[in-house]
Amino acid sequence: MLDLKGIYLYFLSIKKITKKSIREIFFSTNFYNKLLVTENPSRFFFYPNPYLLSPLLNRKDLLLKISKFEANYFWNNSKNDNEKKNLHSFLWLNLIDRKNEKETIEKIVGDWVKKYGNYKKDIWNENLLSKRIMAWISNADIILTNKEDRFQKLFFSSLLKQVNFLKKNLKIFSHETTIISCLAAIILSGLVFKEYYNNYNFGLKELKKIINNFFDKNGFPKNRNPENLIVFLQYFILIKEWIKNAQELVPDYLDEIIEKNLLCLNSLKNESKKLPLFNGATEKNLDEFFQYLEKLNYKFDKKLEFVGQIQIIKNKKNILYFDAGEPPIHQYSKDYQSGPLSFEYFSETNKIITNCGYGRKISNKTQLISKFTSAQSTLCLNDTSVVKFKKNNLINKAYGATISNSFKIFDINREENKTDTSIAATHNAYLDKFGYLHKRSIKILKKNSHLIGKDTLLKKKNITNNVNFSIRFHIYPGVSTVQTVGGKSILLQVSKNKSWIFLSKDQDLKIEKSLFLGRNKVLSNYCIVIYGNTKNQDTDIEWELKKSNL
Repeated sequence: MLDLKGIYLYFLSIKKITKKSIREIFFSTNFYNKLLVTENPSRFFFYPNPYLLSPLLNRKDLLLKISKFEANYFWNNSKNDNEKKNLHSFLWLNLIDRKNEKETIEKIVGDWVKKYGNYKKDIWNENLLSKRIMAWISNADIILTNKEDRFQKLFFSSLLKQVNFLKKNLKIFSHETTIISCLAAIILSGLVFKEYYNNYNFGLKELKKIINNFFDKNGFPKNRNPENLIVFLQYFILIKEWIKNAQELVPDYLDEIIEKNLLCLNSLKNESKKLPLFNGATEKNLDEFFQYLEKLNYKFDKKLEFVGQIQIIKNKKNILYFDAGEPPIHQYSKDYQSGPLSFEYFSETNKIITNCGYGRKISNKTQLISKFTSAQSTLCLNDTSVVKFKKNNLINKAYGATISNSFKIFDINREENKTDTSIAATHNAYLDKFGYLHKRSIKILKKNSHLIGKDTLLKKKNITNNVNFSIRFHIYPGVSTVQTVGGKSILLQVSKNKSWIFLSKDQDLKIEKSLFLGRNKVLSNYCIVIYGNTKNQDTDIEWELKKSNL
């Protein structure tokens, strides 16, 4: 049977890629670059505080020094892609010695305008461009030092050309985090230049759309990516602070989404101040961001028991994250990782059980690997991922590796009593292919924070008699694993004085090599695996994670 949807998407991909190629050619013409030129504003209405950009910086604790000699050759030296990206974002302006290096900045910016002032594909990438606009405006006080009218006109003209490019092309940008970055730059331009106040109104209108469309009722991104929560919150706060500085009225919907975002963030917070690795997240340390929020007087005390369909169970200083969510809708599934009922477990400042993390920033290969069910701490049948991702290179180039199928999660049950808190859920992702439902229940004991888990395979259809299962528990990097003599348990040495025991009733445990991708690089790692066969019947696999007395 023909896959009509697939064929339709294939031809849409051809159309989208063809239009993009034509746009690239058009963007590079003198005619198009002249279209971007508009009337220069008279002056800055206010100068935004550069500190507000702090969350966007990679190394904001370093003070950058540039000699006059280096300024003469700043854009001539060959650089690797990552270094080039950092330089052309101009976020390094926040790291400048603002007292002693002002005279060199005008030359660096002026040389950039002469060399890159017209559209160039990589340099005018929308993510890079939006950050450059925000960095230029936020650091205009050290760029426009001598008040020379000629340079100010050159600077304003280049700045507005880039803003106009974003505004004209906003609808063709597909990734939500790209759109919010572009909107922030457009809104800021409308606040600092009263002649372009329409940019402010335009940006707010589009901002309201993305808030309404991309967030669930609790204020969590609909693609279920915890890292996107942080990205959006950073930009929402930036926009709010800029609006306040410009003495404009902050829209109610902006205040409301910030409050909801903060509630979600506080619910995910743990002692290590690291994000759990679900659905496209990488290991982002939130310590500096929490300090940033505190300095700006953003406070949040309340917590939810689940956000983004991730169930959260806290016991003393220990925390369990349990993915009880279905895949997001097709358009938001580019970064989805197929790990239903996977979990992560933190004990105080130490993570013990983890997912592998997301490999998007490493390579296409690691991105694909990190999407597999086997890269999450959950169960696989016959080494099969629970969802399929589109494999057509043309479609992936146009739309990203979105999912081809979905599944349901049901019978979510959370209970708490004096001795323990438990969570359970069931998914049907393996029902059509293998005839089984997968149910997982995890109980955390309040007295000692031990985990007691059970994975149950419920046979509902007689499709195949040879169904093998594998349950992986990926161990966090740095936690050493040693199998005991009997082979029925594994010692996890978290630190010198802290160790845990993993054991499984009536099952043989194995320690296997794994990968950890959460730090945006490939790390060799280990996982505990339980292998078995369902023997064509309902199957229970019990396991425990408890503190060691050794």
